[in-house]
Amino acid sequence: MVGDLGMRMLLHVCCGPCSVFPLKQLREEYPEYDITGYFYNPNIHPYKEFARRLDTLKMFADKIGLANLVIDESYTLEEFLQNALQAPGGRCTHCYDLRMRQTARYAKEQGFDCFSTTLLVSPYQQHELIKAAAEKAATDEGIPFFYSDFRTGWQEGVAISRELEMYRQPYCGCVFSERDRYYKSRKGQG
Repeated sequence: MVGDLGMRMLLHVCCGPCSVFPLKQLREEYPEYDITGYFYNPNIHPYKEFARRLDTLKMFADKIGLANLVIDESYTLEEFLQNALQAPGGRCTHCYDLRMRQTARYAKEQGFDCFSTTLLVSPYQQHELIKAAAEKAATDEGIPFFYSDFRTGWQEGVAISRELEMYRQPYCGCVFSERDRYYKSRKGQG
């Protein structure tokens, strides 16, 4: 325990809408956790999308009283793209590994008791890859990973984010996912 606040959790947040349900569930079911949001997403492309997602997250954090929000505005696009293209397990594996490793490292350095991620809420993400990346990062960095399958609240989070008129991004984040979202849907049109 850390003082009167209880356990300190670092929650990696990919965006505002995806944080709606995980934060709600964690606050309701684990009131002993003092949660700090951690925005680290150098994969998001283009930069205007990165900035828009970050602005939406900041507005949501203010609205729900998430006073503790750490923002890492690193935008290492070239490095991310080079590593994603060369990653043995593919671009998504690299992306999850990168973000979970940095989250675990930061959590350990700052004295958190555990870490988790809002990436686990989306049915469109590769859930098992995220979980494996977080567990490996936890082992490598020596800090517990708090696992919860937040997908059960996906629709609830979507509904709340729409009620709050939050910007909801149309693709995962990287230039490849943007291509997959838009280019493939246009192929065959002529």
